[in-house]
Amino acid sequence: MPVYKIRGVDVDFPFEAYDCQIIYMEKVIQSLQEGKNALLESPTGTGKTLCLLCATLAWRKSFGEFSTNPNLPDEEGWFTAQHTNNTQSTQNSSQSESQSQRSGLPVIIYTSRTHSQLKQVIRELKASKYRPRMAVLGSREQMCIHEEVKLLRGRAQNNACQFLCKKRKCTHQIKVADFMKRPNPVGTEPFDIEDLVNIGRTKGPCPYYVSRELHKGADILFAPYNYLIDPGNRRTLTNIPWSKTVLIFDEAHNLEGICADAASFDLPSNYLTSCISEAKQCIDLCVKKRAIEKSADKQFDPENYAILRGLLMKLEKKIGEVVINSKELGFTKPGNYIYEFMSDMNITYETANMLMDTIDNAAQLLEDGNNGVSGNQKTKGTVCRLETIRDVLNIIFKDGGKSHSSFYRFHVQESSNFTDFKGKNSRTLSWWCFNPGLAMREFERLGVRSIILTSGTLSPLDSFALELNMEFPIRLENPHVIDSDQIWVGVLPTGPSSYPLNSSFRTRDSIQYKQELGNTLVNFARIVPDGLLVFFPSYYVMDQCIECWKNTSNSQVGSSIWERISKHKQPVIEPKQSALFSHAIEDFETKLRNKSTTGAIFFAVCRGKVSEGLDFADQAGRAVVITGMPFSTKTDPKVRLKREYLDQQAFKPKKELTSNSNSKGLTGEEWYVQQAARAVNQAVGRVIRHRHDYGAIIFCDERFAQQGRQEQMSYWLRPHVKCYSKFGDVVFTLTRFFREKKDSSAFKPKQSVNISTEFCCSDNIGLSQINDSSVSSKSLTTSASQNSSGKPILLIQASTSKTKTEKFNHLGPILPANRATLSAKLQNDPQEIKNDKRALDSQVQEIIDLTSEEPKPKPTFSLKKLKFLDESNNNDDSSESSKLERGNNNKRVLPASLCVKVEKSEVKLVNSSSNKEESKGSAFLTQVKEKLTLEEYKEFVGFMKALKMKTMAITLILESIAKLFSLPGRFSLLQMFKDYVPPKYHAKYEDLLKNHQPQDNMYVTYLFSSI
Repeated sequence: MPVYKIRGVDVDFPFEAYDCQIIYMEKVIQSLQEGKNALLESPTGTGKTLCLLCATLAWRKSFGEFSTNPNLPDEEGWFTAQHTNNTQSTQNSSQSESQSQRSGLPVIIYTSRTHSQLKQVIRELKASKYRPRMAVLGSREQMCIHEEVKLLRGRAQNNACQFLCKKRKCTHQIKVADFMKRPNPVGTEPFDIEDLVNIGRTKGPCPYYVSRELHKGADILFAPYNYLIDPGNRRTLTNIPWSKTVLIFDEAHNLEGICADAASFDLPSNYLTSCISEAKQCIDLCVKKRAIEKSADKQFDPENYAILRGLLMKLEKKIGEVVINSKELGFTKPGNYIYEFMSDMNITYETANMLMDTIDNAAQLLEDGNNGVSGNQKTKGTVCRLETIRDVLNIIFKDGGKSHSSFYRFHVQESSNFTDFKGKNSRTLSWWCFNPGLAMREFERLGVRSIILTSGTLSPLDSFALELNMEFPIRLENPHVIDSDQIWVGVLPTGPSSYPLNSSFRTRDSIQYKQELGNTLVNFARIVPDGLLVFFPSYYVMDQCIECWKNTSNSQVGSSIWERISKHKQPVIEPKQSALFSHAIEDFETKLRNKSTTGAIFFAVCRGKVSEGLDFADQAGRAVVITGMPFSTKTDPKVRLKREYLDQQAFKPKKELTSNSNSKGLTGEEWYVQQAARAVNQAVGRVIRHRHDYGAIIFCDERFAQQGRQEQMSYWLRPHVKCYSKFGDVVFTLTRFFREKKDSSAFKPKQSVNISTEFCCSDNIGLSQINDSSVSSKSLTTSASQNSSGKPILLIQASTSKTKTEKFNHLGPILPANRATLSAKLQNDPQEIKNDKRALDSQVQEIIDLTSEEPKPKPTFSLKKLKFLDESNNNDDSSESSKLERGNNNKRVLPASLCVKVEKSEVKLVNSSSNKEESKGSAFLTQVKEKLTLEEYKEFVGFMKALKMKTMAITLILESIAKLFSLPGRFSLLQMFKDYVPPKYHAKYEDLLKNHQPQDNMYVTYLFSSI
């Protein structure tokens, strides 16, 4: 495996790394070394997960060997059982042993949103060289192997498990102690939840409690978000030295919402009624117990549960008495109103603690009463709704203070769709947290070393950091690993009839819009091969459009829009019900294989399961169509109050702002728009899943033509966006794009394709990087299955026999496409990324030729191509590959893609290959740096890139540069820059010189322009 020395750390990477991967690992290691938080965005398909694991574990290994090293002493005694049958002294010795072995060594906690995402992460770990002592945490739902308890769900399952363990009736839990005394009980290879379950089934120990033991001394711990965000779950993590712990949140684009939801609650009145009923059950059970056992135990005092029941009834009555003048607006008060509301029922911090103790006893009483009152020992679990009241009190009286209430809103909403048993409309009491940073602030209190948030769709980063109210000094927006000819991105303001495409509230219900969008999709269904994904802003818009297309026929064609779409691609619609989703996936897979049409079309919704969880690589997704901006409903109470809260925070006087307030002023409208933009970015990420994938992204809404909307797209996508004024141009260029990709793939050898689509945003490049020359095969065998958690997996496989691949062996060794842009001399040695800015400036340069009128076939910031700067006057026309084989004695390798940050890049202006012209360009850039501020210089570099890539109108670019150079003392720069303007634009530039020249330089400028 190649070894890369990055910031002094040797990183073993299983493949030769792309430049963007090296940059990503450099940022990760910088965050870990400096103990600072990082916000890192890298597109899906760039190997983000593998880079994150390798960089983090390499940094951890620099402090000392992992615990799995067989040379470490006391390997056999590293684990010690800590169950109820152990003595207290054994427990203490075990804890001290774990702590001593961890002393001085950092701990890594790697979290993601779902278990299936963690499964993908562990799969990437298996592909690396690193073998740390690891643990993976999960719920009983994923891990329980008890024949009866595993059939239960939620609290009922937890209660049943705890009941059996307390009575020592679970043989699996009893076996854990002896199992953990073995050396390396689960082996040294990485394992996931399924592996633990298999061990439990074959060897007997409970996987859930084995994972609990393993985490106490792990080098790296894998867990879902809630194990860190939820305070109760976090307290179960024992022996964690928080000051030396690194927290990693992968797929963090939803983290702000998860944090806010974890700190909020909704309490419907019908749920409260069930709690009152449970309190009544407790009273009856206590009376029976006292009558049978003659017990005077306070736990069985019916008076305690009578008080609890009385308070709950008062709460129910008080919620019902709230005056709601508008059903749409509901009843809203500031967050601290909750304490006034509760104090009327004598619920304060002191009494709340007593109530929580009573609820704990009630939960146990209900469990015992249902399982063992009559001596019938069953494992039937009991769902105790009273525990929800405990959670509510915990949130309200958090840490005994009230300061956090300023980030909340108190709200009561009445629903006419649900009624209680008295026939009244159901009401819901809500206490919503609008500051996600509250949950993240807990990690600051714990003093964690650093927090890394990463995802493929974090943009815009500034607003993301503002929402979490945290400082992220280290940031990265990575480009993609694909070439520019692998992606087609277009904005389509109008359809075939030139009718505007706009799915806003004002136009989405018009028949003209629906028909225009439908006719547009008919064309795309014909042009795009294989799988086509169409995302709507909401289920409502999708249902309305599909209904219109089915019922509206074209008089000229004689068939409906739906029939014309189905003629080219068989349709599949994303269901609202989660239970039906796996069937939709199977249906799409089957139709994708059907050769009677050119593929399948999947109609889905932004923020739905298709947009968040599936990996449509290769044939599964050749194009994505975004039909509009998925704005949340403005009238939704939670959305409306969130916007009002942010506006109040943004326009507060500076003296009123706290350290955790929104000091930079993210307004409610900005948040509202950016939430929609992130949902779009997430949907767009379903295609281009690996280095050799290709596809199209089509924005069918005129609002995407606005500059502000494009600035909120993912960083890697922006350079490729092109707006089309005519529908015919879209059809022509899109058809040519897919025809060229089809022709180019016809000359490549077919290799095996293995597409694994799970409920996660996987980085396929980690595992597919070996098969660098793989090309999608048309002969596919597909199957749908389910993982252990019951979640669907889409598998599309094509096998190639060994004899076929042997046919290409005579061609000799083929260099992998992901060859890092480093010299051949350095490829056998550890590569070092220099951190000194001046050293980097001297080595990393970007050549932008502004004199050429023809576009280059590759962008100057390509991640794959080597750029050579001839330092002699010898102009050799031989290919780059022959130069590389011949040696690079007079060539300097320029990995241009390392120029992620403008301040770390040198922009070189050349209009000739001679040293004289290069010196002239360098001298000009030196003057530009001296006379422009850093921000202005960044802006100048951006304009030059746009000029080279033709992503902006050249006249607009020249006017913008002229404004930069027209300030006092800079006019000479404006004059000199003419040498780098293409000749056909000299006349336009002369006009700019005249318009921006200072009055005292009129005569000098005239002479300059007439030469």
